[in-house]
Amino acid sequence: MNVSRREFLRTSAAGAAAAANSLAAFGRYSIGVVGPASDFEKSVRYGFDYHEAPVWELAHMSEAEFSDFKQRVLGSPLRCRRCNMFTAPAGKPGMRVVGPEVDTAAARAYVEKALARCRELGAEIVVWGSARSRNVPEGFPRERAWGQIADFLRMVEPIARAQNITIGIEPLSVPESNILNTGGEVLKMQRELNLPRIKMIIDYYHLAVMKEDPEILCTAHDQIIHLHFANPHGRVWPRDPAEDPGYSPFFQLVKKSSYRGGISIEGKGTYEESAVAALAFFQTELAGINSHVPTSPR
Repeated sequence: MNVSRREFLRTSAAGAAAAANSLAAFGRYSIGVVGPASDFEKSVRYGFDYHEAPVWELAHMSEAEFSDFKQRVLGSPLRCRRCNMFTAPAGKPGMRVVGPEVDTAAARAYVEKALARCRELGAEIVVWGSARSRNVPEGFPRERAWGQIADFLRMVEPIARAQNITIGIEPLSVPESNILNTGGEVLKMQRELNLPRIKMIIDYYHLAVMKEDPEILCTAHDQIIHLHFANPHGRVWPRDPAEDPGYSPFFQLVKKSSYRGGISIEGKGTYEESAVAALAFFQTELAGINSHVPTSPR
């Protein structure tokens, strides 16, 4: 997707309709960035294909704040096709899914509001990591925690289905999380549930920290709907294929698994310093099957 087409989408009267189909024209992969609503225009300016906004932030905006953000999104060539931080952001209080004080009615009300707002911004996938909400309290039975997570996802699934959204459970590494730490563990949960709108994602950073075999990409290929990515050395934006010896085997398995979909950068860094290099990185790693051409900021 070149600059002239992006500029066309931005300026043409048919821009909004064309933007809705832009990922289909992109090829096998689309590249986005995980970040707050305030970074949305940077994802547009630096040539990304979507912006992955935090669900928690969207759900807690006032009506006026959300209306303003929605207008910004719908007036641009991009959409928030993926969203993350479903139930609680790191370092902030949020709803609990696991433990002795789970409020199912409050959780349902939150999910209904949150997913409706995500859909208004064009979301197709919502990532559920949110370690704070699902971590098992000390002394709490792990089997009960597992069952509470399953019950939460059973409650979420029909709400997500009604919004045409799929939930991707994210494996989170230790010590960030103390449950659902690997792709294998998440796949076990997903298969037990066997719900059409509950799938999984793989985050390269967490996979590397847990030293999980990247063959999980092929083992779970029919359930993986999204990827997150960061350089595991500092959890920063990727810039160079030589940064980590695991990059090449990982992307070879991405190709082998026939994965199609989004790859979101989730790490420390700035668009100004790293966006062009990061897009060039993905172009190199996905050479031959990805048509993305990195561009200078507009």
